[in-house]
Amino acid sequence: MVAAPDLLELGLRLGDSALVLSHRLSEWVGHAPALEEELGLANVALDLLGQGTFWLHWAARQEDAGRDADALAFARDAAGYRNVLLVEQPNGDFAVTLARQFYFDAWHRLYLEALGRSTIGEVAGVAQKSLKEVRYHLERSEQWLIRLGDGTEESHQRTQAAVDDLWMYTGELFEADELDGRLVAAGVAPAPPSLREPWMGRVEAVFEEACLTLPGDPWTQSGGRRGIHTEHLGYLLAEMQFLQRAYPGASW
Repeated sequence: MVAAPDLLELGLRLGDSALVLSHRLSEWVGHAPALEEELGLANVALDLLGQGTFWLHWAARQEDAGRDADALAFARDAAGYRNVLLVEQPNGDFAVTLARQFYFDAWHRLYLEALGRSTIGEVAGVAQKSLKEVRYHLERSEQWLIRLGDGTEESHQRTQAAVDDLWMYTGELFEADELDGRLVAAGVAPAPPSLREPWMGRVEAVFEEACLTLPGDPWTQSGGRRGIHTEHLGYLLAEMQFLQRAYPGASW
């Protein structure tokens, strides 16, 4: 039996990462390098928004304190968010956005595959449904990373710089804490460290095809799942939450 507070935290970790990355991708609307890519990024953003909405609704039910997904999304400060640091990093240029997306997609697919075997039927069902979308996300980000890495001299340099700069945020995806231990023991969710090896295998294969060098710096920046974030999340939330903060309860 897993305590409701533990399930709440799981829902926040999954929902917040999907929601924050969805918002980051939505920032490309009107600014993408081509119309086709603007639509592609928007579609991925909508997929993640749908997934984030479910997980936050589910988290709110575990909390049972009268809040819903909207309240969790728009009425928490940065310290209340549980997303990994990777997804809150700024878009930068197109190479940065695609490197960030690839790192996350490669992890997200593995996590959802394992979560699809959860002992909680509702969690397993949504994970299996979301996996259909995330497989496409990963295929898309992989192909773009290969195209950019094995493209022109400039695109290669920009892509190498992007994967190098974001590498420090990938280690957090595989960190485990006491909550993870309890979820694993109950068969609710996978052990994050167990995903590192298959994730690394996927990354190495794509980097080889993309003519990219695997970053060698082992240092990891973490804290997002504990509510310790970079300065970037505060600015993101200031934009995302403005309407509800200015006009509480507004709807249309």
